[in-house]
Amino acid sequence: MTYNLAFGDENAAGVVDDAVVSNNNDTDMVLATVASTINLFCDHYGNHFIYAEGRTPVRTRLYQMGISRLWEEIKVNFQVLGFVNDDWEDFQHNVNYEAFLVKRK
Repeated sequence: MTYNLAFGDENAAGVVDDAVVSNNNDTDMVLATVASTINLFCDHYGNHFIYAEGRTPVRTRLYQMGISRLWEEIKVNFQVLGFVNDDWEDFQHNVNYEAFLVKRK
């Protein structure tokens, strides 16, 4: 089973808006929160693949840069796959992925 991971800023109506660009330089903190959330989710529901894709290619690239920057820590606890050329492969640096699948080891 695969689950979709969606996150963003809460707007005035109390709805999570994934189109907001806050530019508050907290990308690493957001990624750490995502990793923590994945761990909590897996604790409760089991170790399933979680799908993540940015709303735009630029946002997906931002996620990829964060994963690359924190790869040494991420790879210890998570399997990460990237989608490219109509196929999934183990995450590699310097490959422009369209989406990601993450699973806790």
